[in-house]
Amino acid sequence: MTPDSLVLGATGFVGRSLVAELLRQGRTVAAAVRGSGDRLTAWLAGQGVESSRLTAVTCDVTVPGLGLRENAGLEAVRDVYNAAGRFAFGLTVQEARSVNVTGALNAADWAATRPGLRRLVHVSGYRVSGGSPDHRREGPYEASKKEGDAAVRARAAELGLPLSVVNPATVIGPGQFIGLASLVRDLRHRRLPVLPGGPGVFVPVVDIGYLARFMAALPEHPETAGRAYWVLDDETPELPELVALLAAHLGVPAPRWSVPVGLVRRLPRALTGVDPETLSFLSKDRYDTAPALAFAERIGLRMPPVGQALRRWADDLVAARFGEGPAERETAAGRGAPRGTR
Repeated sequence: MTPDSLVLGATGFVGRSLVAELLRQGRTVAAAVRGSGDRLTAWLAGQGVESSRLTAVTCDVTVPGLGLRENAGLEAVRDVYNAAGRFAFGLTVQEARSVNVTGALNAADWAATRPGLRRLVHVSGYRVSGGSPDHRREGPYEASKKEGDAAVRARAAELGLPLSVVNPATVIGPGQFIGLASLVRDLRHRRLPVLPGGPGVFVPVVDIGYLARFMAALPEHPETAGRAYWVLDDETPELPELVALLAAHLGVPAPRWSVPVGLVRRLPRALTGVDPETLSFLSKDRYDTAPALAFAERIGLRMPPVGQALRRWADDLVAARFGEGPAERETAAGRGAPRGTR
């Protein structure tokens, strides 16, 4: 069958979940991969998702035309989802920009060549969308994401593309081993003696299943074109309470003291163990989620209770050894965490 959707970054955490959701809805999907796509199809099989309507296409977002062959069978693609992104700290400026800026523009340019284009959905970020990059204060990752966000919006306006921007918070779910996961790992291994940030710091999360369903639905609704959506759970506890919740579930003590971000920034990394690039995410800022919540209400989408989602994710992290080794049989709740915490 001829694909009607192209997912860029299809083997990433967000991308593969989006592929699975589109397939569950009966869509025909082209998954952009760097290799054969066998790893993606194996993962889908493990999720119980039938992949006969999936086509893997070799792609490189860093080159014009995405490295796609002209006869790749993508003529009928009408929805382009750009979930490709280089998410890591310690990148060089060139490494970060090649995917997060150049790659995003290449995706927009390719989408513009689709005669039946219905929507380009671009995944940005809750801390980067609509902001101006500050290369002196931010690291290459955050600065490149801000630059890419602005560049895609400008290119879409120039080319008249129907663009929807999704600004997800920290996405949690099985297989997410980066970002906030490192804090959970340090907490469980009792390597978090103090908490950076302190009271009022808000590090929101969103469940991966909810995000995938939200993204999949956007092209089906014409009114979402030209809109940006902050997709996060406003009920996420502030960071000290979030850490206390997870500590209780993991059966470990929560840090008793916190250190203001400004002080952490001035202290040597060897002393704090905190990557300076992560500090801008320790913020008291809040976000305009009303448009996203209104759209979710319209399509009958509900977030799972945030405490339940966080505890379930902690169990998954422990069972998978935080992505660092063979999976354990027991979850956090089965290793001495108090009953009733799920």
